[in-house]
Amino acid sequence: VQLQASGGGLVQTGDSLRLSCTASGRTSMMAWFRQAPGKERDFVAAIRRAGGATFYEDSVKGRFTIAADNAENTVYLLMNSLKSEDTAVYYCAAVSPSRRVINTAVSMPRMYDYWGKGTLVTVSS
Repeated sequence: VQLQASGGGLVQTGDSLRLSCTASGRTSMMAWFRQAPGKERDFVAAIRRAGGATFYEDSVKGRFTIAADNAENTVYLLMNSLKSEDTAVYYCAAVSPSRRVINTAVSMPRMYDYWGKGTLVTVSS
């Protein structure tokens, strides 16, 4: 499965931005991670393809929304009220349809089988 992410860019504090990630095949879960310069790759949000359960990292709750268009095999990350600390390369990730990740493990990068190339989000103050 290949993942194609898009939508990054340069915005100002308080602005909104929408990231998209399209998978070339079926997946059981899709997620967004981000990596700021000099830091580890951190979990942002995830969504189960069946049922639509969503998961968020605490710092983005209430500001970011993850949603899926199953017909298009696409996941979106709508980011509102962006802050300078949201600046990072954002990566789309997905889990094979043959596996199910338990709730307590969705934030672990090693649980994901497929990764897309990152898209840079820069929030300028």
